[in-house]
Amino acid sequence: MSISKEDLDKVALSQREYELILQELGREPTDVELGMLGSLWSEHCGYKHSSPLLKLLPSKGKHVLVSPGEENAGVVDIGDGLAIVFKVESHNHPSAVEPYQGAATGVGGIVRDIFTMGARPIALLNSLRFGPLTEPRNRYLFNGIIGGIAGYGNCLGIPNIGGEVIFANCYSGNPLVNALCLGIARKTELVSSGASGEGNLLMLVGSDTGRDGIYGASGLASRTLGGDQELRPTVQVGNPFLEKLLIEACLELAQTDWIVGMQDLGAAGLTSSVVESAEKANMGVEIDVLKVPRREENMTPYEVMLSESQERMLVIVRKGNEDKVKTLLEKWDLRCDIIGRVTSDHLAVVKEGHAVVAQLPVNFLTSPPMYRRRSKRPPWLDQVQLLDLVSIPDVSSRQCNSVLLRLLAAPNIASKQMVYRQYDHQVMNNTVVPPGDDAAVLRIKGSGKGIAMTMDGNGRYCYLDPYLGGVISVVETARNLACTGAEPLAVTDCLNFGDPDKDDVYYQLSDSIRGIARACRELKVPVVSGNVSLYNEVQDQSIYPTPVIGMAGMITDVTKHCTMSFKDEGDLVFLLGDMIGDGLGGSEYLELIHGLVRGRPAIDLNLERRVQRSCVEAIQRGLVKSAHDCSDGGLIVTVAESCISGGIGFRGTRWRLKERRDSMLFGEFQSCILVSISPDLTPKLEKVVKRWRVPLAYLGEVGGSRLVVKGYVNLSLDNVEEKWRHGMADLLATKSSIDRTEE
Repeated sequence: MSISKEDLDKVALSQREYELILQELGREPTDVELGMLGSLWSEHCGYKHSSPLLKLLPSKGKHVLVSPGEENAGVVDIGDGLAIVFKVESHNHPSAVEPYQGAATGVGGIVRDIFTMGARPIALLNSLRFGPLTEPRNRYLFNGIIGGIAGYGNCLGIPNIGGEVIFANCYSGNPLVNALCLGIARKTELVSSGASGEGNLLMLVGSDTGRDGIYGASGLASRTLGGDQELRPTVQVGNPFLEKLLIEACLELAQTDWIVGMQDLGAAGLTSSVVESAEKANMGVEIDVLKVPRREENMTPYEVMLSESQERMLVIVRKGNEDKVKTLLEKWDLRCDIIGRVTSDHLAVVKEGHAVVAQLPVNFLTSPPMYRRRSKRPPWLDQVQLLDLVSIPDVSSRQCNSVLLRLLAAPNIASKQMVYRQYDHQVMNNTVVPPGDDAAVLRIKGSGKGIAMTMDGNGRYCYLDPYLGGVISVVETARNLACTGAEPLAVTDCLNFGDPDKDDVYYQLSDSIRGIARACRELKVPVVSGNVSLYNEVQDQSIYPTPVIGMAGMITDVTKHCTMSFKDEGDLVFLLGDMIGDGLGGSEYLELIHGLVRGRPAIDLNLERRVQRSCVEAIQRGLVKSAHDCSDGGLIVTVAESCISGGIGFRGTRWRLKERRDSMLFGEFQSCILVSISPDLTPKLEKVVKRWRVPLAYLGEVGGSRLVVKGYVNLSLDNVEEKWRHGMADLLATKSSIDRTEE
């Protein structure tokens, strides 16, 4: 019997994949089996296009305890018997449909990935992309997503310590919501997700099961967005107060020997959690959907197996300990029900009472076909990479002030305080460096150590050159950590791309991953976890290729951390590194002032590594008072941000670093860090950079109440700060006023 294309599209299976199923089973699948296969073979769960490419990423290192794919999140040893557990995931498509709940449940899902391993969540970060706030739909998405992140995270009592917010036309209608959670655990108390031990019991804990989220993995997250009305039922609804109870109960349960594993119910719900737990332990499972508690009537086995209702956990209980586990969970007012058992036959069996509604080999469910395409460089790249600077007028000396102020007020550079002030970033009292700096820093209580965390990515660079963009996404994240004095430990990545069946998108995906792999190898930073989000398109318009890198670093003595703010009158300011290329390709300046997204970024990986190492050493030796990564907006914006953060001015010499003024002031050069030091420590800094063979250029000194670079910029610090601090708020206020007028 044939199946319609419409029915296959509903479960995100192709005709060829359906034929593979028929061939393997020797029969037609039941409805439940088809739904389970569609979900687990979806791009969201099965990584059909990306898995072969992800093997390029280095994942081993001396501190790595758990690598990608082994468990729900990566694990890194930080000494003293402790480990950090962290991962980033996307919730792009749900957030485009229902921004508040989509973002909120994105936070809830990534938090469950952490505490299911026995680690206490101690920090959240997020990387967000939106279309221009001049459009009402984008403002609706922006406000809803920020509200969802704040609402859920604040209720959990987990500090949101950092991230980024970026705007570009290509994200209109398809925002990116990448959420990262960091947890901490004792190495000896980590919990597996494997369903091991024949006869052990499968217990479902937490919320009742409803119809929300069905087709979330196979439908919403594994195809291009169209109209949103029919997709609303695929978006889950979150309950952070119930999740808080789950956190505490599961962490207490992890301290016992009553269980062999835990797994959260995320994408594909019961299907993925039960089957993947069995696969990790090389076992089988049998469940009865009639034993699954429901909050809606007349739910079919199909709906029960594919529901993505939130705040649910699967606990694999050692047989004979079920009463102890139930008593503990009831203490936390959590419902728990035995829904099945672990078997040794390597089959996933789903029953409705006595009737078998699905029976499939576990390894077949978890082995979707892989697609490795030939990567073809799109011809249009030649055109966008051309940048004829002769045809672009340089800024005059008189224009420098006004251009700087425009850049400082631009949404991609202006202060994001109006965003992160909605997040509680001090709860738990571990936050040493809060949001707004190059990286956040947390203290590890009782150890004297600190963990620095940051997220970074530049879709514009990756659009112009996917390989170099991938490289820069890693090195810029590491450079942010270096500015705090942290040694990088490991990476978690979130790869956001369009439809991989398109040649140009697959090229972007392939080359970006190659770039990430190259940079990670050069910096000796392994990738320990991550997520891939494809089909980020609206009406055939793809987003920029946007790999986002989350990175954790170690500060041995947290009291020796560094920040970006200038500190004291008379301190000297230097540029650590070298300005390679013109710095204008793909820059914020080029798009804002000239309306162009063209050219290419440039990077010298060897120099980058040496710059970062020299900066970390100088900070650890107490030579540097401030350090700030040169990035969006160029060197003069970097200086301005250090002035604003420190509440003190800058008196610069007549810079002669580049022939063009716009390149010198606004070029976005890699491998450059702005540092300030006491004058008497200059000889010691010079010795450090000489040993690392790193250029050092004197720029001026800290002091006064103005930002001055002789011959180019002369502005009051109050004016500079006002533009930067109120840029986004003024834009939103203006547009909101227009909206009300139009109504």
